Amino acid sequence: MYSDCMTGRGSRFPSQLRHELGLSNRQHARGRAHVESYGSPPVVVYAPEEGRHGNFFDAAYTAILSQPDWMRRFDKVHAQARSLPKAERRWRELDSSMSSDALLMNVFCTPGVVQSSPVRQMLGLEGAEVPVFGWKARVPLSSGRSDRTEADMRLGSLLVEAKLTEGGFQAKDAAVVHAYRDFDEVFERELLPRVELAQTRQKAPTEFPEDYSQEFEMVPATSAHVSRLAPERSIQRYHAGATRGLAAYSEYQLIRNVLAAYAEGSSFCLMHDERRPDLREAWFRVMAAVKSAEMRVRLKVVTWQELAAVLPAMLQEFLHGKYGIVAPLKNNCGSGYSPPPDM
Repeated sequence: MYSDCMTGRGSRFPSQLRHELGLSNRQHARGRAHVESYGSPPVVVYAPEEGRHGNFFDAAYTAILSQPDWMRRFDKVHAQARSLPKAERRWRELDSSMSSDALLMNVFCTPGVVQSSPVRQMLGLEGAEVPVFGWKARVPLSSGRSDRTEADMRLGSLLVEAKLTEGGFQAKDAAVVHAYRDFDEVFERELLPRVELAQTRQKAPTEFPEDYSQEFEMVPATSAHVSRLAPERSIQRYHAGATRGLAAYSEYQLIRNVLAAYAEGSSFCLMHDERRPDLREAWFRVMAAVKSAEMRVRLKVVTWQELAAVLPAMLQEFLHGKYGIVAPLKNNCGSGYSPPPDM
């Protein structure tokens, strides 16, 4: 069974969103330090300047500068820096206008957002949480070892995966997925979406650092079969016309995130743009395969647009101008923003 994303029917959504973000960021970048990539279409990439950064809401960036743990997210260099003009400072992934991590930090580093009652209610938060970005979670393997994965954010007992223009959630050899200790306890394996991994070359480099950002992560070998797999076989391109190849599961990142939340007794939330219905459909396919009703209620999905409706008015304006993210009320009635209660 091939999913829409695997057959290409869902591939138009990320490209359409990249086009829209390209247009809005060319407007937003005026008067801000930035460059454009050499690709077609070009991608706007921002540079820090005098305590500001064009890719960030001012209040969020000021807060990031005051938190060393948050600033460390800038350590990750841009994966395709060769497609950008040279600069004195190395380009970072958070400089990219396509970065979902930057969008996540724009929202949750803004003072008052995490403390907001509407935000907390929407996400089911309890206690005095402080966002942790790039949380290292462990997913237990049947061998007794663990596979380490990274959640984009941990907020108390909530793990968050943030998406913007990424192509999808990756596919993985079924033998690797079956090696997770809790796989059959959490999932009805026959209900999970399947694909076949074509035996072709690796994906070509991409200008978008967020696209397939975890593609090259490897799970420790847990059986003779898995250990014999050549590394490149775990990162094969998939397409509808492929000859029969490795049996695999699509939406691998989501499967692994659910298993991480299950192992840690946490909740999990996918945050995505409403202009990406392909991501939402993929998430619902994974949720439908979860056996336990108690586990399903710990799984959430929120769009950036839904979240925008309960954010401070100035942050809403920033998200509108830079990302084209508009709260649902404005989409419905076209009459300006509806500011949330004071925060």
